[in-house]
Amino acid sequence: MRKKNNSFGIKSILKAEVAPALGCTEPVAIALGCAAAASLLPDEPIDGIEIWVDPNIYKNGIAVTIPGTGGLSGLDTAGAIGALGGAPELGLEVLNPIDDAVVSKAREILADGKVKIHLLQDQQGLYIKSVVKGARNTGECVISGLHDNIVSLKHNNRKVTENALLSKRNQADGKPELVRLEDWLKSRRLSDLVALLDELDAEDLDFLEQGIQYNMRLAEYGLKHGSGLSIGKTMERLVRQRLMCRDMITSARILTSAASDARMAGVKLPAMSSAGSGNHGLTATLPIRAVSDYIECDREMILKAVGLSHVITAYVKAYTGRLSAVCGCSVAAGAGATAGIAYLLGGDLRHIAGAITNLIEDLAGVICDGAKAGCSLKLSTAAGTAVQAALFALQGVQVQSTDGIIATSPEKTMQNVGQLSTQGMIDTDRTILKIMLEKQFAVE
Repeated sequence: MRKKNNSFGIKSILKAEVAPALGCTEPVAIALGCAAAASLLPDEPIDGIEIWVDPNIYKNGIAVTIPGTGGLSGLDTAGAIGALGGAPELGLEVLNPIDDAVVSKAREILADGKVKIHLLQDQQGLYIKSVVKGARNTGECVISGLHDNIVSLKHNNRKVTENALLSKRNQADGKPELVRLEDWLKSRRLSDLVALLDELDAEDLDFLEQGIQYNMRLAEYGLKHGSGLSIGKTMERLVRQRLMCRDMITSARILTSAASDARMAGVKLPAMSSAGSGNHGLTATLPIRAVSDYIECDREMILKAVGLSHVITAYVKAYTGRLSAVCGCSVAAGAGATAGIAYLLGGDLRHIAGAITNLIEDLAGVICDGAKAGCSLKLSTAAGTAVQAALFALQGVQVQSTDGIIATSPEKTMQNVGQLSTQGMIDTDRTILKIMLEKQFAVE
């Protein structure tokens, strides 16, 4: 939703950056691409699938469980299931219609070697090309920039121009809409970002509340069933055994990790994502929800805090990129969460800046080694640190600009994280992928 003054606002950010996502967004994006390509071949049996992906999509899709599959994982599995039974019109909830019959068919074409994955080692930025071949026709889909941003569809190598699946945000004045939004975010100061909260209307607040509800359902499921690594449920048990104390920090860690436990285990419940990631969405919202149980605050304050969290998460991601060697749940969503918590606790701009600075100093070195059950541990750390960083800032504790990558302003500090991610850790990212590939092929 563009404003007449040629700038963006809170609605633009929420619309572009916050959306329901069923399953880890990297394999889901592959499923979406294959479902979109297959939709160009109505009532025609699928004879083969080929998928080309950038290194980070590959890294994040290798090990995570896919919802509705009974524990299956893998990029080839995601592509097969998406092509055979996905609903591309549902976007990042493409896997919602998946049932046992679809999974059974997917197993068959996988066993027959009909799904091929190609790693584009030198590809920069999020990129997925899916080609689905039928007996007579071929469908192709390209997703770029965002996990649900379908930029191209082809039927038998001919470009499709009239299709509801094609993203409406692809081009504006010759520039992708996401790039325009990110450029605008980069031009803002922290005070400008906080001021955006004044634009939130009843519709926005309801949407933010829906996001909390989505993510709380995942947390409740994880706590009840002990999904995945069961980090959240284990921490709750330790509290009951009086081996840990329940406080703001522990509560944030329990809620956030329990939700990640469920999501990484492939539970068929959507998360409200942030900046293209469901785990970012969990980190951006659930620590704030946990803190709200310990203080006097009303609904609007909680939802504004969550809104600020999404905005700061988007700001950091504008510098780090959608996927990188640095764990975005820690440095991006973590920064968002701590800003929101500082705001919820009554902090002013100085406290919010201090909280962000404290968190980045603490977590800037956390690597992203793909999506998997172990992400729950990182989300637990990010959630607890987000609360701690805000509490420290409110007590006057703030890391100084003489320390490491910390700058004289929170804006520059967040920019430095982006530089670390996009320039400083390129070789780190390649090494992480190399280790993962060697391990995968050794197992095979």
